[in-house]
Amino acid sequence: MYDFRLKVFQRVAWNLSFTKAAQELQISQPAVTKHIRELESIYNTRLFDRIGNKIALTTAGIILLKHCDTILSEYSKLNYKMHQLNNKEVGQIHIGASLTIAQYILPAFLAQFCQEYPDISLDLQMHNTLEIENMLHAQKIDIGLIEGPSRKPYLKYSPFLKDEIVAIVRNTARWGDNPFPLSKIKELPLILREHTSGTTQFIEENLQKYGIKYSSLNVLMHMGSTEGIKSFLRYSDCVGLLSIYSVSKELMNGEFRIIDFQDFAIERDFCFVQNQGDNSEINQLFINFVNKKSSEQYGHSYIGK
Repeated sequence: MYDFRLKVFQRVAWNLSFTKAAQELQISQPAVTKHIRELESIYNTRLFDRIGNKIALTTAGIILLKHCDTILSEYSKLNYKMHQLNNKEVGQIHIGASLTIAQYILPAFLAQFCQEYPDISLDLQMHNTLEIENMLHAQKIDIGLIEGPSRKPYLKYSPFLKDEIVAIVRNTARWGDNPFPLSKIKELPLILREHTSGTTQFIEENLQKYGIKYSSLNVLMHMGSTEGIKSFLRYSDCVGLLSIYSVSKELMNGEFRIIDFQDFAIERDFCFVQNQGDNSEINQLFINFVNKKSSEQYGHSYIGK
């Protein structure tokens, strides 16, 4: 119903790439170029400056993008409301989730949502917390789900699930009886996610509350994925600090065990994040669905040790 050319322009402007826009929209790159040229012809102005292999928005392009984001958002809301008149839920939701949530929490909920609402298409992108917040603010996604402690005043945060970060080792690791005094954590060889990870940032903040600086930790290696850390730990007596949801299967089958520390736990909430003032009914439908399924599956409590 809406002008497809605006959607093409929006994707080119977001990515600053004709190739990436073509891939996302599943059309040819010449088709993308054609749509952009038609828009430039309509407004009799260039929308992009082309410098070598790179492009940048012109002043006209910046103005068009600002209105384009608003127009397409309103079209989406209109499309949803009009189909509701026939008791149908139709639309599209662009979701951004931090890696732990995207890998270990969302897949089951997304599958159930698609089964219950087959006419609503979902698009999921995985990034760290900061990138999710930036994408949401730039209206590149509709809803974010994050694990980090960040709080931006122009965004709204709503907890939906409790989590605990636990210290895990393989079941045959040499570490003796615990709980250990917290000071022991400075001696343990640690394998952690990258420093921009919401999990790592949260660990750093919580240890600082107990007078332990991140720089004093014996971090043997940073790794860019939770699965990579788990694979490493299967062949090492090192210690990983990870969300309990990411290791629940390995704990249940006895492959890993938890190291406890005296009077210390790292607990947090997984949160929805939205732009302030977001009143989209389709977004709220998804949020309500995930809240319901989270409550049914996890009871808003931590997975037991």
